[in-house]
Amino acid sequence: MMAEKNLASEITLERVNVAPAQTWNRLRTNDITLTVPVRGRKGDVYFSLPRLFEGVECGMGRAVTDWVESQAADARYVEVSRGERREEPIVVCVGAGDVADTGVMVRAGAECTIVIVAEGDLTKVTGSSVRFPQNSADKKNLTDDPVTFVRSGTSASLLRVIAEAGARVHLHEYVAASTDQQHLESVGISAARDARVDVHQYLLGGGTVALGLTCDLAGERARVDLGCRYHAGGAEVLDINEVVRQRGRNTRSELSYNGVLEDAAKKSLRTTIDLVHGAKGAQGNEAETVLVLGDDVVNKTLPTILCDEDDVAGNHGATIGSVSPEQLAFLASRGLSRKDAEQLFVRALYEDALMHAPCPEARAVVEAGAGSLLDEEA
Repeated sequence: MMAEKNLASEITLERVNVAPAQTWNRLRTNDITLTVPVRGRKGDVYFSLPRLFEGVECGMGRAVTDWVESQAADARYVEVSRGERREEPIVVCVGAGDVADTGVMVRAGAECTIVIVAEGDLTKVTGSSVRFPQNSADKKNLTDDPVTFVRSGTSASLLRVIAEAGARVHLHEYVAASTDQQHLESVGISAARDARVDVHQYLLGGGTVALGLTCDLAGERARVDLGCRYHAGGAEVLDINEVVRQRGRNTRSELSYNGVLEDAAKKSLRTTIDLVHGAKGAQGNEAETVLVLGDDVVNKTLPTILCDEDDVAGNHGATIGSVSPEQLAFLASRGLSRKDAEQLFVRALYEDALMHAPCPEARAVVEAGAGSLLDEEA
């Protein structure tokens, strides 16, 4: 729901990223409340997506969908023709203050790659070109004191995807916002018979990052494979809500999460596998591994499996811990301090993100977000 604030330029979005099943109210794990700006659109001519996309459920909820539709300068519609294998990725870039509304129709038997890039103002990406500061001294200053060189703001991306029978969709999400930036990212996917969707999420920072994804496996044998890697430090807030609704027979979902939390970062993860009545033979698995490197970290994990059908299988689990004394002793024997040892895990995350970046825009935000971390071995 939306509630008006005293300031006409802002509204509060309440009960965002709500999981389908509510629990643990006392610990406040069920949702997040966000304050977002509102720009006047009087006199603008706005192109909206085809009405078919209105039926696609999005992870962050209706309030965020309505807000993005009212704030985006325009909507972008991309259609991948039947049987086409699109080589060039569909890239959506948002910086501080930018709002994007995108709809992608992937026709039967087609294949495409979609990349969402959320960046701060450490770098500026235009098309396929990346412009860094002109000299190395300026680039070093950007790394050492990012707050001086970025502007605050709220960015957002709303993506809705319809994958027809036998379609293949590869979705990559790269979020590396600045520490005084708020980013909202809401995704909705509808997968028909024999459609395959793989999602690769790299959440690499931002003052407040709220991400939601819903994947509706509506057709028989539809499948989604989701891998999420995240890093939050300082006083950053990361809020994730992801839902897979398995409606078709013999559908399959595999959800994997791996993250590092440092300092006083706060993270909430809600994952729901919904085995809907009629989805005989469906299987869903969810697992998370969290590495905690700070005494003031707040970590909340809410894995849920809903079941209204026989002959289905659902599993979930979470592992939370820190670097063991045995691991630290082993690395110390090779000349690494505790801090150096912990940073190995963080660097591995950024190196993985860089290795799998599918376009220059994604590589640029990983490098900017990592700062000097990836330069140490250069």
